Amino acid sequence: MPGENLTRDEAQERAALLSVDGYEVSLDLRSAVGNAGGPGGEPRTFRSVTTIRFRCADPGATSFADLVAPRVTALSLNGKDLDPSEVFDGSRITLDDLAAENELVVDAQCAYSRTGEGMHRFVDPEDGEVYLYTQYEPADARRVFANFEQPDLKAPYRFEVRAPEGWVVWSNGVGEQTDGVWRFAETKPISTYITAVVAGPYHYVTDTYERTFEDGTRLEIPLGAMCRKGLAPYFDSGDVFEVTKQGLDFFHDHFDYPYPFGKYDQAFVPEYNLGAMENPGLVTFREEFIFRGKVTRASYERRANVILHEMAHMWFGDLVTMVWWDDLWLKESFADFMGSFSMVEATRFTNGWVTFANNRKSWAYRADQLPSTHPITADIRDLEDAKLNFDGITYAKGASVLKQLVAYVGREAFLEGARRYFKRNAYGNTKLGDLLSVLEETSGRDMTSWSRAWLQTAGVNSLTPQVLLDPEGRIDELAVVQEAAESHPELRPHRVAIGLYRRTDANGKGGSGALERYARVEVDVDGPRTVVAELAGAEAPALVLVNDDDLTYCKIRFDAASLDTLRAGLGDIADPLARALCWSALWNLTRDALLPARDFVDLVLRFAGRESDIGVLQMLHAWAGSALTHYAAPEWRETGSRLLAQGALRELRAAGAGSQHQLTWARFFASVASDETELSVLQELLHGTEKIDGLEVDQELRWAFLEPLATHGVADEGVLAAELARDDTASGKRHQVRCLAARPSAAVKAQAWATVVESDKLSNALVEATITGFARPSQRELVAPYAAKYFEVIERVWAERSIQIGMDVVRGLFPSLQDSPGTLEATDTWLASHTSAPPALRRLVIEARDDLARALRGQECDAAAR
Repeated sequence: MPGENLTRDEAQERAALLSVDGYEVSLDLRSAVGNAGGPGGEPRTFRSVTTIRFRCADPGATSFADLVAPRVTALSLNGKDLDPSEVFDGSRITLDDLAAENELVVDAQCAYSRTGEGMHRFVDPEDGEVYLYTQYEPADARRVFANFEQPDLKAPYRFEVRAPEGWVVWSNGVGEQTDGVWRFAETKPISTYITAVVAGPYHYVTDTYERTFEDGTRLEIPLGAMCRKGLAPYFDSGDVFEVTKQGLDFFHDHFDYPYPFGKYDQAFVPEYNLGAMENPGLVTFREEFIFRGKVTRASYERRANVILHEMAHMWFGDLVTMVWWDDLWLKESFADFMGSFSMVEATRFTNGWVTFANNRKSWAYRADQLPSTHPITADIRDLEDAKLNFDGITYAKGASVLKQLVAYVGREAFLEGARRYFKRNAYGNTKLGDLLSVLEETSGRDMTSWSRAWLQTAGVNSLTPQVLLDPEGRIDELAVVQEAAESHPELRPHRVAIGLYRRTDANGKGGSGALERYARVEVDVDGPRTVVAELAGAEAPALVLVNDDDLTYCKIRFDAASLDTLRAGLGDIADPLARALCWSALWNLTRDALLPARDFVDLVLRFAGRESDIGVLQMLHAWAGSALTHYAAPEWRETGSRLLAQGALRELRAAGAGSQHQLTWARFFASVASDETELSVLQELLHGTEKIDGLEVDQELRWAFLEPLATHGVADEGVLAAELARDDTASGKRHQVRCLAARPSAAVKAQAWATVVESDKLSNALVEATITGFARPSQRELVAPYAAKYFEVIERVWAERSIQIGMDVVRGLFPSLQDSPGTLEATDTWLASHTSAPPALRRLVIEARDDLARALRGQECDAAAR
């Protein structure tokens, strides 16, 4: 039996057979309120009635519809009643003897979700209000209505929804309520996974986007934004609308295809298991993008980037959609790139490429060095593969490669290619070749070889400068050496900028001041060694930065003189992007066991305090913490912890009063505080007996301070209960659950393990909070007994739980803190004895094993630095 999975071969066979003319979906959500659950402990359900009109190319053939539901009440195909017990197996409805034209009617009881998959139901602990929303990607619409769950069987939809009195309901189209029923305008042809319903007593704000085009055509788009009532006091909808309007202007200017889906609502919803989802006309976001306390500019930048990422999907993904998940990159890579591209050019966040280089590409570099790395155009055999491929390759590497593509074909050729792509394929489905053909037209470049090198091979190249000086101290030859991993030996063509840096004085000449670029060339690097003739005769540089301006996707390496320059004066680099690229390169050296972890920590302690870009600073803090936890030699961890905590407190006290740097250092100090003195500082800040000028200890910062106090046994259950009483909200509950699981007690760890592994009663948000609290770097010995248990339970958990929760458990509870050869051996033993385990499960374990092996190599490198 296929269960809930769907293979690519099955989807191709069904797409060749069927064409869908339309859906009518009627949902009755009045059961969302009232007494919980059904009889005998059954899940709480709602009625879902779906009518599908579709054609069959081979009358008499057999196919199937998708539905994941506790039960089907009634079924009919072309007016003939079918026995649900005979044709419905829990995930599929068998359809025999199809006619040329067909009508399927399915009356089912579908289950509300606690995992963020399907129709998620959330009860706000603050006021008891119930909120609903849907989340379907890649294939969970079938948990809400019967359908053909694959992206290439597009169709128009009509939704109608019955909801509790006083609720408002939203869907992809414009809706109106008549006689207690919400009816929504028919959608354009779209895929199942981007249909959406949001329902409940949401706080809703409106605005309008207006645009007059050169031909005099006028466009008005109704805008809406919503959140839970409890978050309304914090909801800065004005900023959301500002970015939304700026994005719509940008995409209208550059895509020459007006926004095609009518209205534009944006819903910030609780317990969301993604960052956001591009449902046309009704984009959904995790509500953490509404900030309950003071946050830095980086948080607003991140939200703007996500808003624009989802908006780009209206064209790349919704208007034009991939045929199957192999070409997921056709939407995600483009949206990731266009999110940064539009943000830099259309909003106040003009330094977005710095964040992209330092943060987003870090995700890509990690993913591309795992054994599970894959080409950007991936081989997706089934839905489980698809779920795991929403990863750093598909998003961040794909976006990085598109940035390289813009450098390769030229900006205008790239955008003109996009415009032709939309017009030719509107409301249709595409593959790789459809995009490449228009780019060849607009650029005149051979896209086949480019695609083969960049989209159809895996792995990341390293670029290292080699500098030879003549007797007079000038460059005799500068070459770039390109290397690849043995597992992925492809060398690629790179369009790169190479920058030469030197110290300057106040007059811009050689001196002892800032490190500034004095020469730059843009060249094509191809093959193992490329000589850059344009730089011959240049003054000897203090620093050579390959991939200056971050045009290509590669790991940057340094020659010995450049590395010495960075060790002595990384903070002196004047340009924020160049500085971010150097930080990223040094982090890659640390992960590759070429730079001792203690050296990276030392660089952070000496130079992070001078970092002007707040997003880069936050990334440096995360990397420093990871270096200490995973890559530092065990015998140096305590020393490293003291150094980081002392340095963080020093920077906290020195930061400008009320500045975002002050807030960032406060949060970092809390994350590394561990000894009695440091914890006392946190307690005093919490109680108000110590104050740091300008530092406002708001509710979110209070929880940030309480987490280390709980971890080290200072804040007990009573203290955490009192804090929850002070912040009795959904956010407060998540914080409390994480802090409770973090306490240093064997009984606490046993309870946390049981609630996640042995029970499915927690929502996805509380599962995540519990797992985060369970595994604390300072509690390695306490959680050591769970290493063996992990390998005993993961196959059962994977089989019994939803794929989202399964992924959270398998990733989050892997015994990475038991960083010893013994754990590596135990992992290998499990893999060797579970060769028939689901491929997606094995992939997660293989990835965790690789991270552990990398950590052990890093620890060896660090130990050798003593």
